Amino acid sequence: MKRIVFTLFIIMSCLTGTAQENNADSISQTKKTSRFSVGGYGEASFTRNFFSDHVSRYSLADEHKGDPSHGRFDIPHAVIYLGYDFGKGWSLSTEIEFEHGGTGSAYEKEDEEGGEWEQETEKGGEVELEQFWIQKSFAPYANIKVGHLVVPVGLNNAHHEPLNFFTVYRPEGENTILPSTWHQTGVDFWGRVGDWRYEVQFLAGLNADNFTTTGWIHKGAASPLEFEIATKYGTSLRIDNYSLKGLRLGLSGYYGHSIGNSYPRNKNGVDSEYKGAVAVGSFDFTYNDHNWIVRGQADYGYLGDAEQLNYIYNRINKKSPYHHSSAVSQNAFAYGVEAGYDLFSQIRKLREDGQKLYLFGRFEHYNACASSNMEKYDYNNVKRMAWGINYHPVKGVVVKADYSHRFLKSRYNNEPSLNLGIAYQGWFL
Repeated sequence: MKRIVFTLFIIMSCLTGTAQENNADSISQTKKTSRFSVGGYGEASFTRNFFSDHVSRYSLADEHKGDPSHGRFDIPHAVIYLGYDFGKGWSLSTEIEFEHGGTGSAYEKEDEEGGEWEQETEKGGEVELEQFWIQKSFAPYANIKVGHLVVPVGLNNAHHEPLNFFTVYRPEGENTILPSTWHQTGVDFWGRVGDWRYEVQFLAGLNADNFTTTGWIHKGAASPLEFEIATKYGTSLRIDNYSLKGLRLGLSGYYGHSIGNSYPRNKNGVDSEYKGAVAVGSFDFTYNDHNWIVRGQADYGYLGDAEQLNYIYNRINKKSPYHHSSAVSQNAFAYGVEAGYDLFSQIRKLREDGQKLYLFGRFEHYNACASSNMEKYDYNNVKRMAWGINYHPVKGVVVKADYSHRFLKSRYNNEPSLNLGIAYQGWFL
């Protein structure tokens, strides 16, 4: 079940080096007009879920079949972007994110621990610094940036702004099994040669203490400490191709070790004996032409030594700020596709006024517990369909509405919901 969003965030300019470089990537494009840049994007969303939110809705599905519906309003992200071009190829980019309008800590009901109430710290501090880096550009094909970076593995991480997906919420499959938006500290080499764009990163490793049953490695990049642990390391790679008009094809992947990337480092036991190798491979595409927008992705992940995670010290110690004794799958996957057609393209007056109305549909299938020994957690095996509209009254603003339906295994109850949202994305200066 996804929470709904009012997000203030900024599209990345040419300073940012993201892959949003032609009409295949974004409805809204901007031009750099000064050295100093200020921008944002955001979503306000409202949901009614027509299924139970009880902690035992899966373990005792029959008892909760007739439970009442429930609703949620939320502001998961409010992000402000500031950038500056110092000249001579040197530039700065920052992205400051406020999550759920809060301070970084909240009480949560832990389904994986029998419905206990816990005070969770998602990130140390009151705000989250999603990006902070300094870049030196030598040529279009050779750029280096150092600092806190977005890890562009998968469609959702590389293109997470609200005009880059139709549904009120970010694509659910990738958002479930991978960190989202995935950001870590490291070094990034990127560039573009002709119709090809590449990006290679060296990063702090993920932390296996944060892996969970229902989210796989989703929380692995988070740190409750004042620093990001970098005892183990990881690398990511992304390649995009823009050869065909309106079409972008992308391949991305990640590899790194996760067990033992914790604090304090345990010199004995599982923490020192196993690696917890994480490998993720992803393919994604965006087509934006002839009044159609079509997007799709497929991700597959592998976690080595997954069966050993229950014996990691920080996951056994109930006083640690990590997830305790939560079984984690060796494999996880997510794939999905969405397509929308601009109905206003056929009405001359509306077309000339710049208004758009996309009628869209989406299908996705994901499973955070895809290993054969995780069958008792098969409520994580979800097929989801969504239908709805995106109305763009002006450039950079969208009103969204969709009806979503999760189809679970037959012994569980399906999960329909109605979602409404409004979003914007653009530069202020």
